[in-house]
Amino acid sequence: VQQLTADSPATALSGVNGTNVSASSMGTVAGVAQAVSPSIVEISASSNSGKSTGSGVIITSDGEIITNNHVISGASSVTVQLSDGKSYEADVVGTDPDKDLALIKLKGASGLKAASLGDSSKVKVGEEVVAIGSPEGLTGTVTSGIVSALDRDVTVAKDDGQEQQQQPQYDPRQGWPFEFGGQQFNGDTGTSKTTYKALQTDASLNPGNSGGALINMNGEIIGINSAMYSPSSSNGSTAGSVGLGFAIPIDTVKADLDSLRSGGGN
Repeated sequence: VQQLTADSPATALSGVNGTNVSASSMGTVAGVAQAVSPSIVEISASSNSGKSTGSGVIITSDGEIITNNHVISGASSVTVQLSDGKSYEADVVGTDPDKDLALIKLKGASGLKAASLGDSSKVKVGEEVVAIGSPEGLTGTVTSGIVSALDRDVTVAKDDGQEQQQQPQYDPRQGWPFEFGGQQFNGDTGTSKTTYKALQTDASLNPGNSGGALINMNGEIIGINSAMYSPSSSNGSTAGSVGLGFAIPIDTVKADLDSLRSGGGN
């Protein structure tokens, strides 16, 4: 998750088949977690500056995975671990830095459990949601909350193609430049930046949740978790989640899928 830090508060796909929550556990966090966890993966991206961890969502049984661009930006190799512990090498198929989205594909995978993608245009404020990802490398962590707001303008620093080959601009273990509500957090976002509309949630998100799923109570993915606000702690390091998380709406992902599959974004 892209993390924003500050000393003061912020101002205020084409259809993909998957398995929904069983009728007996419909509407429960436990039911959603059981149904969707097999479709959420941990992504380890290695580069010349080290290794970082993020999350991803399986969207096809042969191993197509959606994640954030900042999770894999600049990576020389990408390894994916499934919920059952199996690991695969992955290729980066396409990236869209403008939307902070990327599509990767596992090598030699089949028979995987694809997530069901929902309709984010129908999401309402106050709706219960579940987040699944690997915050701080803690694989398969489940948190829950509600949708806090819709259509938030979130601005993040954007890598550009040549830079990302030399030096990754993001490290999911650290904070990132971020703008929200007219203020900048954790440094200057610089001239290369992008703004997208996000869902806001109070489900706890922390570094490593990036690229993971925000899920409705029917077990459908409604967003890709991508950013969080966190105030600074007194010792200068970044504090944890304070219930201000942001996710890229799944309708944005679905509209971008064909372009990502062809190697880029629209």
